[in-house]
Amino acid sequence: MTDANNFWSETAPKLVPPALLLVALGSLGTAYTAQYKYGLEPCILCLYQRIPYAVIGVLGIFGYLVHGSRMTWIVTLLAGMTFVAGASLGFYHVGVEQHWWVSAASCGDAGTGGAGQTVQDFLKALQQKPVKACDQVDWTLFGISMASYNAVFSAFAAAVAFWAAQQFRRAR
Repeated sequence: MTDANNFWSETAPKLVPPALLLVALGSLGTAYTAQYKYGLEPCILCLYQRIPYAVIGVLGIFGYLVHGSRMTWIVTLLAGMTFVAGASLGFYHVGVEQHWWVSAASCGDAGTGGAGQTVQDFLKALQQKPVKACDQVDWTLFGISMASYNAVFSAFAAAVAFWAAQQFRRAR
């Protein structure tokens, strides 16, 4: 076997699970720090964008528990698909922020929807804390929102995961 095949069949399968777990913990840690330390209230789409990172963390733990190059290939492929889902959510949220389209999620309407309300529903909605609007951007860096950064990072991570999965498959 060549050195490259040796790396992808022996060394890399040991590196992928902790890398996935670090990406998940780093991303979720950043989101929770922004929320709880710096007071950036997440909208429902922000919360949805955390789900793929939780799945990535679970895949990292699963990949660590189940050894073998075939399982690492499957975990890496699933991670790539999960990152695509995360990139899609991020891009969708950017579209809502930029008013390219209206969100299908209950962003900013406190889940009331407005139609068919009774007086009791209306009074209950008045007492609830309002849901943050998904098109409201609280923080940017160089004019780029967190949803935009998430979309780009997730797309990049998906490309890396698919490339790594291809390398694992070739090394088998």
